[in-house]
Amino acid sequence: MNFHEYQAKQLFADYGIAVPTGRVARTSDEAVAAAKEIPGDLWVVKAQIHAGGRGKAGGVKLAKSFDEVREYAKAMLGTKMATYQTAGVELPIDTVLISEGTDIANELYLSVLVDRDTQSITFIASAEGGMDIEQVAAEKPEAIHTLNVNYVEGLQPYQCRELGFAMGLNAKQVGQLSKIMLGLYRLFNEKDLALVELNPLAILTNGDLAVLDGKINSDDNATFRHKDLAAMRDIRQEDETEVLASQHDLNYVTMDGNIGCMVNGAGLAMATMDVIKLNGGEPANFLDVGGGATKERVTEAFKLILSSDKVEAIFVNIFGGIVRCDMIAEGIIAAVKEVDVKVPVIVRLEGTNVEAGKDLLKNSGLAITPADDINDGAKKAVAAVSGK
Repeated sequence: MNFHEYQAKQLFADYGIAVPTGRVARTSDEAVAAAKEIPGDLWVVKAQIHAGGRGKAGGVKLAKSFDEVREYAKAMLGTKMATYQTAGVELPIDTVLISEGTDIANELYLSVLVDRDTQSITFIASAEGGMDIEQVAAEKPEAIHTLNVNYVEGLQPYQCRELGFAMGLNAKQVGQLSKIMLGLYRLFNEKDLALVELNPLAILTNGDLAVLDGKINSDDNATFRHKDLAAMRDIRQEDETEVLASQHDLNYVTMDGNIGCMVNGAGLAMATMDVIKLNGGEPANFLDVGGGATKERVTEAFKLILSSDKVEAIFVNIFGGIVRCDMIAEGIIAAVKEVDVKVPVIVRLEGTNVEAGKDLLKNSGLAITPADDINDGAKKAVAAVSGK
């Protein structure tokens, strides 16, 4: 689950990490009222969407008067914004963050994530942060510093100091960085996060460090343990079909192709998409109905797939281990009838009660094409959408 910047900063503050004073506004009047509560004569008006790159897209403005605060907030609220991170998708701007203006001397980068190669929580840092951090990583890899944290020992203060001095910070700044890193490590573990990114982590003109922007992503599998995080979810920032899928405990991701996929098991789902691509096709979605699929869930899966007008064929690829093939077949038949599927449906079944499942499909009287294996099914799906 992703979080807005203002939500991330709220969590940072809860763990003793310094962030600029800020207020959230949903109208231009609220934006002006928020600015009046923040000391100073310079404010930052920031569009709140689940994406980075807002500055380049016009979503971050410096206001030198209350009139400018009103003007910028009014121009952003109620509109939609796409950045280089949204893959062309425009996200709605329902809120803006009004933050105190700061004088920046330098921008740093700091992130925390799970590194599966080293099986550790890892810090990535650079003295060259800001909007072009991806370019820095590509062109100057020596400017990127990595710290793998031993899970048993945990993050140690000396490791924070070593990283700070490697980034060229002075003794005072290294102390501040250590406090930030130790706070982030606690936050990351206690809230079951998947990613934290501070960009920029700024050095102000007075020499202090401050978190000017932050991104947080949590582990969805742990959401049941964190009702406070679940309450922060903004479904308007998410794909509507994916939100609907989550309500039925279906793992669904929208893609750009025209072959709908319904598979049980994440690994098999990824393999299915790979084989479709290998045969010259394009998957329209990732959809894992899970090992305990029922007729009802299969029906909902068909509805989700067909909610996209791009889908021209559906490839159902089921391995009956936990779930029986005959039960899946019953679900497919019921779904095709209920949803009134108009596109070709190709089905590959294998595993428990596979022959019974195939017989049910064969005798259903419906236009369902059987497949012998995953490659045969992918070929038939590609042929169906290409007219061959």
